[in-house]
Amino acid sequence: AAMSLGEPTSDSAPFFSDDSEAEGPEERGGAAGQRPQEESPSGVSEVRALLTVFILCFINLLNYMDRFTVAGVLPDIEHYFGIDDGKSGLLQTVFICSYMILAPVFGYLGDRYNRKYIMSFGITFWSLVTLASSYTPKEHFWVLLLTRGLVGVGEASYSTIAPTIIADLYVKGKRTNMLSIFYFAIPVGSGLGYIVGSQVGNVAHDWHWALRVTPGLGLIAVLLLLFVVQEPKRGAIEARPEHHLHQTSWLTDLQALSKNYSFVLSTFGFTAVAFVTGSLALWAPTFLFRAAVFTGERAPCVEGNCASSDSLIFGVITVITGVLGVASGVQVSRQLRTRTPRADPLVCAAGLLLSAPFLYLAIVFAQASTIATYVFIFLGETFLSMNWAIVADILLYVVVPTRRSTAEALQIVISHLLGDAGSPYLIGVVSDSLRKTDSFLWQFRSLQLSLLLCSFVAVVGGGFFLATALFIERDRHRAENYVPTG
Repeated sequence: AAMSLGEPTSDSAPFFSDDSEAEGPEERGGAAGQRPQEESPSGVSEVRALLTVFILCFINLLNYMDRFTVAGVLPDIEHYFGIDDGKSGLLQTVFICSYMILAPVFGYLGDRYNRKYIMSFGITFWSLVTLASSYTPKEHFWVLLLTRGLVGVGEASYSTIAPTIIADLYVKGKRTNMLSIFYFAIPVGSGLGYIVGSQVGNVAHDWHWALRVTPGLGLIAVLLLLFVVQEPKRGAIEARPEHHLHQTSWLTDLQALSKNYSFVLSTFGFTAVAFVTGSLALWAPTFLFRAAVFTGERAPCVEGNCASSDSLIFGVITVITGVLGVASGVQVSRQLRTRTPRADPLVCAAGLLLSAPFLYLAIVFAQASTIATYVFIFLGETFLSMNWAIVADILLYVVVPTRRSTAEALQIVISHLLGDAGSPYLIGVVSDSLRKTDSFLWQFRSLQLSLLLCSFVAVVGGGFFLATALFIERDRHRAENYVPTG
């Protein structure tokens, strides 16, 4: 029965009943357990599948490195262009907006055309634009804004499509592991972004050089993509090849997704995660620097390369908490899954609800003790990072294979539109409006008060994940036993 994979004749009814019998607790017998022959149903050999995951990981790392290089040298950029908090928040906002508008376009293409070439195009474009952005003249801040906007093209092409390739190479337990490797790249990349940004800027005595590191690595990534990665067959590994799942129109896809409550609610929960990480990512080093200036531990920023040590420490914290958070999130949810099928959303909710008090404490303690602040940020970020891989996994098992890129894209749009597209800018603007005078006290106090929004948002997000837990079983069952009409 398990070998019905190879017979296109068996039509949908026997196919699904067979499929559900073959599902062990770990992975489907047919797909992964009994495979004497080397060729897996995805059409990609095991070695190449592993290499593919590592290459996608490397690109994800670059992706996030690039995103946060700017945050690592933000005080220098503010100083160089002479801009206020609202404007510097715009740098992240512009980028996220273009990224968000383009994500559905690439999601649509990714469900229908060769994903490898789409990604290669995107990354090449992104590398060239980033390189160009490092040559912005002093009086044209808008050019830097424009190029940050265009960088979104490359990222959109990449982040909507990569998880779906991993989903086509692995199923079940293995898929969760591979996804968590892929999502490890997010915190590690972000942290490296701060570190590379601030330290390269420091060594070269010019922040422009910080933006010239990732493009070179990006071009290496394109070559690896073109020569090593092989496009897997969509949905084949799930013992339901594409010819059993018809492509439906984009509007039908959207309608189906909007009725999928687990998808909708977990997306809103993830939006809260994005809001918090987005605002912390851009503002934390600057906030810590201002706290130090306010308490007199630091001299105010005069010539440039100001926040390099804060960016360095914050970068290291981001890397460690990210790895710890993603790993512990996956482990905890795996242990809980044996007890309850609702484990995933519950772990996500717990992560957000636990991070809120720590973030609050970190922001309040900033003027009293720098060490306490770092400890609380460490704990808060660890709990926040528990969500990354789990949310991606939830999406992949409550959505059918032919709608996955579209779903990824939709999740990206919503979580950025309501999350980190606005949050860095919002926090900058709130901070500017709360500031009564331009003293060091108010530069610090206004940013402190506006960052308290993060704790509140984290609690709301926890609520959304708790709601997801109510629907997760029904939606998962529906996706696994989906019979296409028409």
